[in-house]
Amino acid sequence: MRGAPDDATRRLAGKFRGVFSEETVARCVGDSNEQIGDRPTVGPNFVPIFVERFARERLKPVAQAEGIVAKALPEVLFVCEHNAGPSQTAAGLAHEPSGGTVAVRSAGTRPVEKTDPVVVEAMNEAGADVRMEFPKPLTDEVVRAADVVVTLGCGDSCPVYPGKRYQDWPIADPAGQPLEVVRRIRTDVADHVSELLETLTHAQVQ
Repeated sequence: MRGAPDDATRRLAGKFRGVFSEETVARCVGDSNEQIGDRPTVGPNFVPIFVERFARERLKPVAQAEGIVAKALPEVLFVCEHNAGPSQTAAGLAHEPSGGTVAVRSAGTRPVEKTDPVVVEAMNEAGADVRMEFPKPLTDEVVRAADVVVTLGCGDSCPVYPGKRYQDWPIADPAGQPLEVVRRIRTDVADHVSELLETLTHAQVQ
């Protein structure tokens, strides 16, 4: 694991060459490594991949927010408490139907170690493979980049940032629920996602 952050830093420094210094990238990778932690339940071979992906998802929004990198698509951030159920479901259901016209992220105010396995099964039934997704902490960078922040049942633990467009969806928590209940929650989330994507697509056309 010791060499993994260095490898991630080299790759990301190359990707963001001319945007961020290697020292800035290294700090982001190091902080991302600390925030992700060991994540023993996802397997040690995946941890470096998750850390690099998380760091990349934090660097890009900063570059966009500061006007260094152009923002080509509207961005939606789905937030719940653990980023293991509702927000992962919403992000998974929004990704494919958007047809690449909307950038989608998810995060949690208190992320747990892994996505709920029953949620993974229900999403797989719907044709959305979220097996390689992982609960990520909510950071200022991703909120700054989002055009719409959708909160799903995190209540007061979801911070409010002035100037952001917010939606709060009253979605039931699938944690500990049987598959048939999670399927109903998935359908409820899908209805909300469809409405949101329609408004974003309409706004782009105008």
